[in-house]
Amino acid sequence: MTVELDHMIVYSRDKRVAAAFFTELLGLPPATPAGKFLAVRIGHGVSLDFADARADVVAQHYAFAVSDEEFAAVMARIHERRLPYWADPQRTQADQIADRGAGCRAVYFADPSGHWLEVLTPGRSASSPGSRSPAT
Repeated sequence: MTVELDHMIVYSRDKRVAAAFFTELLGLPPATPAGKFLAVRIGHGVSLDFADARADVVAQHYAFAVSDEEFAAVMARIHERRLPYWADPQRTQADQIADRGAGCRAVYFADPSGHWLEVLTPGRSASSPGSRSPAT
């Protein structure tokens, strides 16, 4: 049996603001309405469905594998917006990019609802936890 992720609901303080932030930072097409949600397609047929939270937002961690070129474009957008970023999820290495070896780089930043976003490039070995090659 093959199981594939189809979608995830991302609860946000304001789904329009959150979806726009996400698509603009990652260079994706704008979100499309899908019932009560704003859907953002991210590859492999998966969508992130942004919804307005009815209570406090519980911050989640979302990691996205991108090409080296896409990583550079995301970093340029982070700099343009003067967004704080870190090389680690503990937020101890401000204004730095993680070098994980084997060509893998990563950066962490928060979205307007407080979700912790990670953007990373390929280069991790297949045996590394959480390793995945970006879609081409």
